[in-house]
Amino acid sequence: MDATLLGGITMLPQGVSRAPLHLRAGRVSASAEGRALRVDVRGHRIFPGLINAHEHLQVNAIPPLRRATPFPNSYAWIDAFQQHFDDADVVAALSVPKAVRLRHGALKNLLAGTTCVVHHDPWHPALDAEDFPVALLRGHGWSYALGGPGFGPPVRESYLATPAGQPWMIHLAEGTDEVAAAELAELDALGCLGTNTVLIHGVGFDDADIERVIARGAAVVWCPGSNLALLGRTLDPRRLHAAGCLTLGSDSRLSGRRDLLDELGEASARGDLPSSALLDLVTTAAARIFRLGLRGSLATGAPADIVIVRDRDGLAADSLVGLARRDLRVVVRDGVPCIADPDFAEWFDAAGVDAVPVLLDGWPKLIARSLVEHAVFALEPGLDVSLSDHEREAELAMEARCH
Repeated sequence: MDATLLGGITMLPQGVSRAPLHLRAGRVSASAEGRALRVDVRGHRIFPGLINAHEHLQVNAIPPLRRATPFPNSYAWIDAFQQHFDDADVVAALSVPKAVRLRHGALKNLLAGTTCVVHHDPWHPALDAEDFPVALLRGHGWSYALGGPGFGPPVRESYLATPAGQPWMIHLAEGTDEVAAAELAELDALGCLGTNTVLIHGVGFDDADIERVIARGAAVVWCPGSNLALLGRTLDPRRLHAAGCLTLGSDSRLSGRRDLLDELGEASARGDLPSSALLDLVTTAAARIFRLGLRGSLATGAPADIVIVRDRDGLAADSLVGLARRDLRVVVRDGVPCIADPDFAEWFDAAGVDAVPVLLDGWPKLIARSLVEHAVFALEPGLDVSLSDHEREAELAMEARCH
């Protein structure tokens, strides 16, 4: 069902618009189709779906490692985590099939208005499911890190095998010690610092490193929540942002914040960048850095991935900063509502989407039945669904067939 959103304020790359927003065949359209559903969104702002530039989807339900003092680098954290694997809670979390954990990570993102994710781990067949909850970066190259762990493609071979027009990413300088500080020069010596290189974290960069990244046309994904939790420090984002070389990621709950909305809040609290700049990091900047075309915008022809929130007095393009996932009125993927407040039930009906009532952090919501999987919901704190015994039996039977 095509739709026209009326009366809202749409956040476009060139500014705001009060014109109707037309959704046609899963994309933003310049005009309406004659039978399009008219959706009244007066008093609301319409944003593009967010892009999470760094995630490990499958680890969001694994209990994090607790430590009072910061680690010198991520390798020390990885070493410390080895004993954590023996904890009963971690064993239980890892016993959940990986396909379920991947879908859980995707649902976690979607609940927070993130409709596209850059997943930084080996590919899994579950990610190719037609009903996977979020869009994913594809066709990219990656390595894990210069110093381990020992999985993922070798660094130089992976970089050379990645087409110049596709992004190649690696964790780098994730620490505050000499090991982290030396990694950019090491990567450059390998010939792997180019215009398609995306460096994750960069906490150990000094000013000269940042200038080298900019000069080479590379980019950095900033994950302040994860950096502060593990390392006690994060990078200064201002110079990279000014050069158009910065985007934002949430990492995962294993080390970072709950979701990308919380990560925006963390970044905003630091005061380094204005809220409008932070919104750019999770929309147009992420799309540019990862070669995602019109994603992250609501320009004509862009995928109709949308977040709708109530308008708030005195705010301009920063209306998502400071919001929690329960505050999102509607989350749309490919022109179809998938999570919304109950007063948008007509939109679900018109689109032929069977919606299930749930509670999200205590707030009533509707969620597309295609997203309702008992095993996935069981992993997500704050998400509760009320199904009849017959419906639950049917859900469990369907999940058994799928897995």
